[in-house]
Amino acid sequence: MTSVFDLAPEAPVVPVVVIEDAADAVPLARALVAGGLPLIEVTLRTPAALDAVRAIADGVPEAVVGAGTVVSAAGVADAVGAGARFLVSPGWTGRLLGAMRESGVPFLPGVSTVSEVVALLEQDVDAMKFFPAEAAGGVPYLKSLAGPLPQARFCPTGGVSAASAPAYLALPNVGCVGGTWMLPPDALAARDWARVECLAREAAALRTPVSGR
Repeated sequence: MTSVFDLAPEAPVVPVVVIEDAADAVPLARALVAGGLPLIEVTLRTPAALDAVRAIADGVPEAVVGAGTVVSAAGVADAVGAGARFLVSPGWTGRLLGAMRESGVPFLPGVSTVSEVVALLEQDVDAMKFFPAEAAGGVPYLKSLAGPLPQARFCPTGGVSAASAPAYLALPNVGCVGGTWMLPPDALAARDWARVECLAREAAALRTPVSGR
């Protein structure tokens, strides 16, 4: 199966989006895509989330929209039904992993311990979300995993900032990072899509893609 890291390999950052009003979904996605961040994770934390995924999938074909905070088999079905092209969970269970695998779309199950990583590798899953990244050990923790578990690749999310992202992206076992810093609350409240695009462009420039990363 295609990995999430292969969906937009040129994008070093996945914006993690919380959308309160589905009407904002299309202009927000267009701003992120224009800034060079086409891989967009819409978190299933609000009543508007599934409508937002559907709106982006239908209205912004250049975007690769996914669903985050997926925590149940029902959530997997709802997200894929709305048009999500990838799935992200903060953690995983056998049932959730099975539902994500059966969905037919790429997925990133969340991990924060070595045992969770090894358990996923046993299931032939090598693409993972590292969450909550900063609280769980940050760059030093992921760096320590690269030696014994080089086959595992991560998208660190949770507390990652514009300042810390380059250190994560320099690690050989990091495919991209997830973050919200290009989506400041005041810009979203003002629907200042030009500012979002500018911040997205800065985030997209954090790393020049390296073949095979």
